[in-house]
Amino acid sequence: MKFEQYNFVPALKQNLADLGFKRPTDIQFKAIPPTLKGEDVLAIAQTGTGKTAAFAIPTIQMLCSKPAKIGAYETRCLVMVPTHELAIQVADVYRALNKGVGLNVVGVYGGVTQDPQIGILKSGVDVLVATPGRMFDLASQGFLSFKAVEILIIDEADHMLELGFINDMEQLIRRIPRYRQTLFFSATINDRIKDLAYGLVQHAVRIHISPKDPVSKNIDHSVAFIEMDDKRFFLEHFIKENPESKMLVFVRTKVRAERVLKAMERVGIASQTIHSSKDQGERTEVMDNFKSGKNRVLIATDVSARGIDIPNVEFVINYDLPDVAENYVHRVGRTGRGNQRGKALSFCSTEEQPTLKEIEKYLHNPISVLGISNSEYQATIDFSEDASHDWLSLIKDQEEFEVKKQLKKNKKKKKR
Repeated sequence: MKFEQYNFVPALKQNLADLGFKRPTDIQFKAIPPTLKGEDVLAIAQTGTGKTAAFAIPTIQMLCSKPAKIGAYETRCLVMVPTHELAIQVADVYRALNKGVGLNVVGVYGGVTQDPQIGILKSGVDVLVATPGRMFDLASQGFLSFKAVEILIIDEADHMLELGFINDMEQLIRRIPRYRQTLFFSATINDRIKDLAYGLVQHAVRIHISPKDPVSKNIDHSVAFIEMDDKRFFLEHFIKENPESKMLVFVRTKVRAERVLKAMERVGIASQTIHSSKDQGERTEVMDNFKSGKNRVLIATDVSARGIDIPNVEFVINYDLPDVAENYVHRVGRTGRGNQRGKALSFCSTEEQPTLKEIEKYLHNPISVLGISNSEYQATIDFSEDASHDWLSLIKDQEEFEVKKQLKKNKKKKKR
């Protein structure tokens, strides 16, 4: 079934066509009909499957089909997301689909001044995309009311739990109308997610996409066994081998992100970092640079993984393996999106091998090993511009010595 066959308002149908939406993805095909019927939906869908559009498309259709008067600081549809980046992206999706439809859409999140956000909320909004912190800050100041919420959407619920937002979600449930529609989306499922979901939804339509294959089939996976102290040499080599490619490099901590940045700077490779220590202005600038291609290498922590939805990311590099096997899915899902093919390469040190086994167990498949001979391994280190013994300088000195030696021989021949 094509989107043009759905009974959407003309403006929404035109926006879908302009954005290149021809046929719904699996999650969209299964989630849109029950959502349009007003049913609760509990959806488990891997990253990169188009789940943002799976709830944005039908909610726009529903809201514009049933106009309602909105009071000051009220919202009809509340979308709760875990990170600033995700709030920006989800709000952007709504705005793109809302062009010409006439709904009011706003994203509220921390890291920026709240006054402009309050100014928009004052007239009431149809769709509010919010992170927990800023949302409750505004509510406590009287600048946000939940009493008119008709539709509640929880996006990236598993990441909400990881970031400790369980109490925020429970508090929200106590403050919004009991009779509402709830759409619950998560990339992974476990007992905690089930408990949370069943406390939110009522007689929900359950959707589970690709339960036996948690990552996109458009991604080629490989792992290279590299010791922790040597990883910077191999990252340098890989980037220089693929100078025009857009790469997302994941590390375990923000301190480590900055160290990798400095290591790349020492060998003349431009890159940028994104993590929780950067303010919203810096994070927005970094993301804009990566989107535009002004910067092609972005070094990120897991906190940022869910908020990064950039087209044409050719490689995801797991510089460090994630602490939690499930996070591997969220990381590598940044590539191979839509119909594009992507590649995920992981650097695994000796101490990380138990984590690799957990990841493979979660994937139900072994990851292909990228064979590196001892001579290749040593050569990668030796020919790095950052090698501690400065092997390249030694080679240069040897070459200069040979040239001088040859010149002396030539002079002797002339004298004869």
